[in-house]
Amino acid sequence: MSPRILARLFLFASVFCAQLAVADIITDVRTALAQENFAAAASELQSYRAQRGANPEYLEALSWMARGSVSANQLDQADTYAKQTESEARALLGRRSLDAEPHLPLALGAALEVQAQVLALRGQNAQAIALLRRSLVTYGNTSLRARLQKNLNMLGLIGQPAPLLSTAEYLGIRPIPMAQLKGAPVLLFFWAHWCGDCKYEGPIISQLSSEFAAKGLKVEAPTQLYGYAAYGEDAAPKDELAYIGRVWQHYYPGLQDVAVPVSKANFDHYGASTTPLLVLIDRKGRVALYHPGVMQYDDLRAAIEKAM
Repeated sequence: MSPRILARLFLFASVFCAQLAVADIITDVRTALAQENFAAAASELQSYRAQRGANPEYLEALSWMARGSVSANQLDQADTYAKQTESEARALLGRRSLDAEPHLPLALGAALEVQAQVLALRGQNAQAIALLRRSLVTYGNTSLRARLQKNLNMLGLIGQPAPLLSTAEYLGIRPIPMAQLKGAPVLLFFWAHWCGDCKYEGPIISQLSSEFAAKGLKVEAPTQLYGYAAYGEDAAPKDELAYIGRVWQHYYPGLQDVAVPVSKANFDHYGASTTPLLVLIDRKGRVALYHPGVMQYDDLRAAIEKAM
């Protein structure tokens, strides 16, 4: 093999290893945190930063230190990591836009989220809400909007009038305007065409819809366009909408009598940065349940009975 070919192979291997290291820092930190080994996670971060600096991948990994700390109820440490992540993310924003790639918005979103969680866990709900509202003013036109709204809703939406849904675009049957649904309990099932947990939740929603239909329960299933369809391939809105329709028919056969409003605005207003998001609205039009993520049958059934 010639020296030139050897040199090219060496260069390729070096680039490949560098790319692998970038991906691994986030995985390595999360793995160490899952094992409750904070010292190992901190060591991984220190080593990576010494080699590559505080780049977006590093900051996303650092944000996991904040998330891991709050889960372990180490509130002081969580707040420190979160504020460090936010400060260094802001420094990077002086040279680039927030949504130029995915790592920086994930890092900054987590940093703001954890700071609000720490305040709430310390009984300072008003301060947590104020922090999130300030952040919404600053980042409301970025990908952080739904995540910030989700955290605001988790702190203060229960008992409040439910935000209206945009129903101009939809799949299947025409959605009933929420103003006309007052007097009936409503379950909103926010879902995404790529979401495996949504497919798990679908049969639960279908069963409960059947059980409580006679008592007046209405179900709507808002979704939105993401810009891609099967296998993550880019898709024009018309093509993605058709793909969403096929996914809905195939994976949610028991919900074909449910309206599917399609609007990013709905996801922003309800803070549906996590799917599924389950929102239960009582007969007076007030939010009785706000639950990001999967909810088991017994728990959701109990919540519906209570709202009834």
